[in-house]
Amino acid sequence: MLVSLLAFLLVIGICVIIHEAGHYLAAVWRGVQVHEFAFGMGPRLCSKRKNGVLWAIRAFPIGGFVRLEGMEDEPLPDDEPDPSKAFPVKRAWERFVIIAGGPFANIVLAWLLTSLLLASYGVLDLKSPVVGTLMEGYPAATMGAVPGDRVISINGHEISEWGDIRSTLGKIDGDDVAIVVERGGKRVTLTGKVPYSEESKARLWGVQPARARYSPVKALISGLAYCWRMSVEILNSLWLMVTGRLQAEVSGPVGIAVMAGNYVREGFWTFLMFLSVINLNLGLMNMLPLPALDGGRLVFLFGEMVFGRKFPEVWENRIHIVGFALLMALIAFVTWKDIVRLFD
Repeated sequence: MLVSLLAFLLVIGICVIIHEAGHYLAAVWRGVQVHEFAFGMGPRLCSKRKNGVLWAIRAFPIGGFVRLEGMEDEPLPDDEPDPSKAFPVKRAWERFVIIAGGPFANIVLAWLLTSLLLASYGVLDLKSPVVGTLMEGYPAATMGAVPGDRVISINGHEISEWGDIRSTLGKIDGDDVAIVVERGGKRVTLTGKVPYSEESKARLWGVQPARARYSPVKALISGLAYCWRMSVEILNSLWLMVTGRLQAEVSGPVGIAVMAGNYVREGFWTFLMFLSVINLNLGLMNMLPLPALDGGRLVFLFGEMVFGRKFPEVWENRIHIVGFALLMALIAFVTWKDIVRLFD
């Protein structure tokens, strides 16, 4: 339980800080005065003012905010307001960039984390028939296979790619196999029995592929392509859920905490991939054109850019308040379902 809680706080902390950093950097870029950068909600636990910005940690580590000049937040006594650098006086496209900066930062982090994983940890190489790791309790270990072996043939059948290992084992008669591997420039013949598994409906030798690590440039390109495909899948699944064509369990804070703890136990790289997926989801969800989300605010700003006039501020605020209330109700409902699932 403690591991899950700490992992959850780490995930939320990274996601929130990166999100707010996106707003902060975009605001600084467009010359908007930033009064406070806060992680968490509620009363301040600690804070420090530097270069006119109050950097604060608040009591409840869920969420955060960047307080800009001209926003409706209550000013502090030591704020030094500069009305010429207020958020509302900026052009519509500049305000659009500042609001979009948060979710954009989460998506960029997801891309960079994926690229780091591809470059440092790699992906399973399903082309080359090279042994990566041996699975305990399977014939490969007892037959003398070692990581790095390149499988050349099985019972005389040539092996050219990873998939050939499973398909060839499925075609042979009997359990006795002779597997020729290339090891250190020499060919070695491994002999033994690979019995048929009724459960898996296959002969399992007990090896996993080696990992292929990408060059930094290829990792960045492949990481971007992966995030694009994942984004399409996420949005498509969301659409299918909304239209009732897909039933899926939605996780809230409790569910995310459980998953975070599980992924931490599985290892650093697995957790890193989970962090990437969470940031991608957060970025995409925040871009949805719904009230109270960044995407909802972007809709009003887009309308202002197209029609050249602002939507009445009082009505926009009311719409966001209603949206926020509905969002909180949804989070409470999902959290309740997460808790119920824990005790099922």
